[in-house]
Amino acid sequence: MKITVGADPFALGLKKAVIAHLTGQGIEVVDADAGESIPYYESAQRACRLIQSGAADKGILLCGTGMGMAIVANNFAGITAACVESVFAARMCKAINDANVLTLGAMILGEAMALQMVDAWLTTTFTEGLEPHAAFLREAVRQVAQIDAANRAR
Repeated sequence: MKITVGADPFALGLKKAVIAHLTGQGIEVVDADAGESIPYYESAQRACRLIQSGAADKGILLCGTGMGMAIVANNFAGITAACVESVFAARMCKAINDANVLTLGAMILGEAMALQMVDAWLTTTFTEGLEPHAAFLREAVRQVAQIDAANRAR
């Protein structure tokens, strides 16, 4: 698995911790920012293009609140980004929405919590723990993708 990680200047310290955490687990990391200190809107675009091209499977984007990254990322076809502020939300964005991009806020989260959130997102599978609702969740993700495609065609 390859994960692209990007951050704006507000989250460079957390980015380093996330990269070290992922590489420590044997996960290949693609630095979306190529070591540059760039604004969130540039970092998110680079990461999403890496995912779209197949150079990365998933992404973790970090900024002050995580919100700006999510807003930009969700403008890219095939990207489902979730800004989360708890371990539970990180788990559920994968189990319910099959999010392929996690966004976190360095001004909101401590490093230990952020790393727990990364682990929860990475280890949770789509519909995990929600098996009685799996058919609905699969249909919901399909419908959301169709809504996205229809709006992009305009």
